[in-house]
Amino acid sequence: MSNIRKLRNTLEQQKGKRKQLEKSITETKLDLSQNRKSLKRHEKARELIREAGLKTQQSLAYSISEITSLALETVFDDPYSLEVEFVQRRNKTECDLYFSRDGNRTDPMDASGGGSVDVAAFALRIASWSMMHPKLRPVIILDEPFNRLKGEDANLRVLRMIKEISKKLNIQIIAVSDERINHEDLINNVDRTFLVKLNRRKVSKITIKEPNNESEYSST
Repeated sequence: MSNIRKLRNTLEQQKGKRKQLEKSITETKLDLSQNRKSLKRHEKARELIREAGLKTQQSLAYSISEITSLALETVFDDPYSLEVEFVQRRNKTECDLYFSRDGNRTDPMDASGGGSVDVAAFALRIASWSMMHPKLRPVIILDEPFNRLKGEDANLRVLRMIKEISKKLNIQIIAVSDERINHEDLINNVDRTFLVKLNRRKVSKITIKEPNNESEYSST
């Protein structure tokens, strides 16, 4: 009788283990089903993010290229256009910029002269500001931004371009500049100029000029 009891106990134990295994299998199947659904949702979300990222890149490339190319066309008679290309490097998306002319690409830093790079850099800064949401304070400060731009005509064109951009985008642009065009053209194409000179006593003489208006004061 004792042997029969042992067998019955063993049988009951095995039945208990079987029920636990069946329950575990059921739970595993349920988890697997849920994981498959979650994987499909994540794959769909990843595809949507990829498509949104691609559209964003295309929009950025168009905006940056158009604004910068237009600036170059405004200043130069035979201008480059700017091409923007997004590439994957080291698991990151990077942006490559090229100057293009007659179907030929070149690195902007290898382009002849630095004037084109100066104009493109200014346009890129304006493009970056215009695409900010929310935008920063509409004030841009520049320190001789076109110091490699040659020729009085090109410098006058860039001055007029800055004035037009300032009006259209409602940006206050404050720039330090050397004398690349005559004072009359400078005064007539900006809202206000501050001409700073040192006298013999090393005192700064500042002359504030506006179209049809002039005032001056000295400071140490």
